[in-house]
Amino acid sequence: MKICGLNRTTLLDYPGRVACTIFIGGCNYRCPFCQNGGLVTDVQNQPGMPEEEILSFLKKRQGILEGVCITGGEPSLQPELPGFLKQIRELGYDIKLDTNGTRPEVIKSLARENLVTKIAMDIKASPDHYASLAGVPDPWMTQILETADFLLRGDLDYEFRTTVVKELHSEEDFAVIAEWLAGAKAYYLQEYRDSEMVLVPGYHGCSLETMEKYRDILRKTIHTVEIRGIDE
Repeated sequence: MKICGLNRTTLLDYPGRVACTIFIGGCNYRCPFCQNGGLVTDVQNQPGMPEEEILSFLKKRQGILEGVCITGGEPSLQPELPGFLKQIRELGYDIKLDTNGTRPEVIKSLARENLVTKIAMDIKASPDHYASLAGVPDPWMTQILETADFLLRGDLDYEFRTTVVKELHSEEDFAVIAEWLAGAKAYYLQEYRDSEMVLVPGYHGCSLETMEKYRDILRKTIHTVEIRGIDE
């Protein structure tokens, strides 16, 4: 498994926990607004960290850190992931897994084995617009719908989230999403920020007014909807 980085302390990536974040290389999407472009298209040239180094760090931080966030890339693509998560759980950590939702069988298995305590599922757009936002001709919508349904109907803690891009999202997207994910417990709208690591630079974030408009659309059917990364 290609571990490409470690953020040793974060108060943001696992809300409610003092956590660290582990970055896993490789992804089956090519989202043009992806902030971790190197983990998607240039994995072979990314520096790697052995699992033993990560586990040694986590052992030393027991009692200080409360959780571990696993992100990417798309971590669920890695066959070694369950064994790695098992070792982290045995150290007493809660684990939040970030996913695009294309591997529902993996998410279900991890939940069944109690290897994750929270799932953060990225929602790219409304289903009809998924391909363009995911950057692939076939974004595996059947699998996306299955993962979302599993989270909506299950007991595992979760959140849905969308990085909102001015040029790529519209009110129509969020009206459809509000219907699709009606009854969800938590949805977060994240501010897009351009950077050198973005796969296709040049996009823009939305104004606070626009983000609030999208939030209000989602709040018609979703219990908690908040904005992240922009001053209100």
